[in-house]
Amino acid sequence: MAKRFSVSEYTDGILSGNRVLLSRAITLVESTLPSDQVLAQQVLDAVLPHAGRSVRVGITGVPGVGKSTFIEALGLHLVQEQGKRLAVLAVDPSSQRSGGSILGDKTRMNQLAAHPQAFIRPSPAGRSLGGVTRSTREALVLCEAAGHDVIFVETVGVGQSETAVHGMVDFFLLLMLAGAGDELQGIKKGIMEMADAVTITKADGGNEQAARRARAEYQNALHLFPLAPSAWSPVVTTSSAVSGAGVPEVWGVVEQYVQQTQASGYFQRRRQEQNLHWLHETIREALETRFYARPDVAAQLPAIRQQVMDGRKSAFGAAEELLGL
Repeated sequence: MAKRFSVSEYTDGILSGNRVLLSRAITLVESTLPSDQVLAQQVLDAVLPHAGRSVRVGITGVPGVGKSTFIEALGLHLVQEQGKRLAVLAVDPSSQRSGGSILGDKTRMNQLAAHPQAFIRPSPAGRSLGGVTRSTREALVLCEAAGHDVIFVETVGVGQSETAVHGMVDFFLLLMLAGAGDELQGIKKGIMEMADAVTITKADGGNEQAARRARAEYQNALHLFPLAPSAWSPVVTTSSAVSGAGVPEVWGVVEQYVQQTQASGYFQRRRQEQNLHWLHETIREALETRFYARPDVAAQLPAIRQQVMDGRKSAFGAAEELLGL
């Protein structure tokens, strides 16, 4: 049976950069046990004053775009060339049988995972829509308190969850492929509007010309969107995780964005808005959890569910009945 650490042991370990205790603390915030949730909240409160100093980058892209390969290339540039401490929170699809991660990002970033300046944490997405787990933001706070300068949040793919990622990071990077038939017609406008930068990956092996053409098409498409509240004009680049071409330039774009938005005051305002957003999200989740945990709701729910499935009661009427218990 694993040892149960105290709040002070967790706090001291995290602040000193102890990777084992950081991992244990993330496991704690992912736990659904009430006793673990109480302890996790005490740990989060203790380390919160030491968080908030990193650059948070959300990274997403279509399946097959090479997210893990690109993240490893960019991550190695940060830890080897820039001396940064990097944490990667990679949210994997969940196994329907075990509930665990099935992609195993850590095994697909061998070099980065072995670097002492990098910390990679794959987490199962669980019931979330493809991208962000309930505890992703808490894990981000823990990694910041542990002294990581840069936090990557990698999502499974392009979908509804990207909105949640956008609500917890400073910079949103979208990875796209050239020649995939989706240069313009297939662009999801909502995702493109959230992107602070787009990079066309796999610009190598004879694909360079197609990547340059896709870059021009995406840049033209982005010019059609209204200017973002940050007053930042999204940048489109090309990159190759294999050759390393264009990878440092991507980080240069991130640095330019951070410098511009910090100077304008937008960077801090957005952080404050995100804190309020997650306050309301946490309230919503807590209310839902407590609602279903009520004995009277648990007793009535099976029969009401059956009535809804049989068409004998509308979903709206059933909800009102349960809420009125």
